[in-house]
Amino acid sequence: MDERPRNLRSMLAEAKDLSELMVDLAYASVYFDDKDMAAEVHNLEERMSDLVHDMRSVCVKATRHPRDADGMSSVLQVVSAIERIANDAVDIARIVTYHLGIPPALVADLYAAAEVSHRVEVSEGSNMANCPVEALELPVATGMRIMAIRRGRKWITDVDGSLILLPDDALFMRGSPDGITRLRELAGQQLWEPPRMPESTWITDLDRAVDLLVEMKDLSEVAVGLAYSTLVLGHAGLVAQVRHLESRLDEMNDQLELWVLRAASSASDLGPLRGLLHLSNAAEDLGDQASQMVWLVEKGEEVHPILEIALGDSDDVMVDYPVAAGSEVDGRSLADLSLNIEPGFTVLAILRGKRYIYRPSGRTMLKADDKVIATGPDEGREAYAALLGWELYRDELGSEALEPTGAVGSF
Repeated sequence: MDERPRNLRSMLAEAKDLSELMVDLAYASVYFDDKDMAAEVHNLEERMSDLVHDMRSVCVKATRHPRDADGMSSVLQVVSAIERIANDAVDIARIVTYHLGIPPALVADLYAAAEVSHRVEVSEGSNMANCPVEALELPVATGMRIMAIRRGRKWITDVDGSLILLPDDALFMRGSPDGITRLRELAGQQLWEPPRMPESTWITDLDRAVDLLVEMKDLSEVAVGLAYSTLVLGHAGLVAQVRHLESRLDEMNDQLELWVLRAASSASDLGPLRGLLHLSNAAEDLGDQASQMVWLVEKGEEVHPILEIALGDSDDVMVDYPVAAGSEVDGRSLADLSLNIEPGFTVLAILRGKRYIYRPSGRTMLKADDKVIATGPDEGREAYAALLGWELYRDELGSEALEPTGAVGSF
């Protein structure tokens, strides 16, 4: 029986989620040097190819009149960008599949990324064992979400909330490194020490390149997130931010190539250097695809309404709630609030007046009337709104309304 989604909206939502899962698994395969995980990325590429073919077919069939062409053209452009994002994930996974190698220092430095991958096994008798995924509320409790589960020789990549976790399940998670301790407690595992920087006679020549690549990883993921936010939330001002990130990634890729070539003169093993260049090119192309998506908004092209609906209907929701005066977050730093731990939301950007602050640091203080653009789990949306001083109401059609809490003023 064909289990493919039957309409464009559901296919777009799945394709977005699938591309992000592939990127997450690809980076995780490098981090854990896991050939099986890299192979799963290649397997997911087949599913993506089917989705892309079906979506393009639907778009062509839906264009019955010349006036429909512009709207469907925007959908096709986003589909192509999502396909390229998936291809970048495959390129990253090839580092493991084809034994290209990366410096051990990069594995250690990846732990310092804004979001990290982590693998944990479910122990018998732990809080996770024989418990449904939705009951654990892991994105809210730990700031980490399940990317995939390995159960014996079987991979589960479509993790439903009703799925029962079993002892010995290996969970591959993604999120804030601050949530790893709590995550391992729930799984019944011992404390974990992150990889440490290895000693080497030549790796010091690559320190700057390794640090730069970790930043490229973070910036490329932020660029893609902001691009989706631009299409879903209609924030035209975010276009300039995505463009800036794309330009920065181009510059960083050029600089990294130069540093790697310099380091090659003293390297005893050139294999890891190939892996660095491979990762750098993939991260740079992720920025290019983000730029392709926001081009539609930048040029004033017609953006089909289904893009806003479908891209906002994926696993992680995108919200742009304002900060109410006197709310719990008003006047506090992001580091102090730990929103990525509870309720599990990652802040992509802050609109303060007419200025955007993208990829805000932990020192950034939230102020009344800031509009905070963030992504997170749907189940944490009400709690997130409450922290910003609002009660969230949703009608049967999914429309939202924010009402000030009793302790806070009105709009």
